[in-house]
Amino acid sequence: MENIKFVKLVSGDTCIGIKDDEKNILKDVAVVQAVPMGGSGIQIAILPFGFPYEDEIGGEIGWDKVMYVYAEFPEDIKNKYIEAKSGIRMAGGGGIGGLGGAAPKGRSDSGIII
Repeated sequence: MENIKFVKLVSGDTCIGIKDDEKNILKDVAVVQAVPMGGSGIQIAILPFGFPYEDEIGGEIGWDKVMYVYAEFPEDIKNKYIEAKSGIRMAGGGGIGGLGGAAPKGRSDSGIII
């Protein structure tokens, strides 16, 4: 598996991407957002960092802009990131704590809500 990192940037954005140790960057960056879903539920949205102006996951952020690296994070987030980045559907469980689901109708694979 690639060197996928789930991080918090100095800007406050929560992102996921691939750590390139040679260039000291985070590449193929996607923003991860919690979206309230009425009542007490939430869903997690994984979108290109440049959304709504970019449709595909890409780009690079210098590692010096990373404030925090999450030591552990749900495998479902990693799988959904890979799906959004590659368009390849990953076999997996029922989402994060029962919050899971596929991309909504009418939505491309450039952004996935899990």
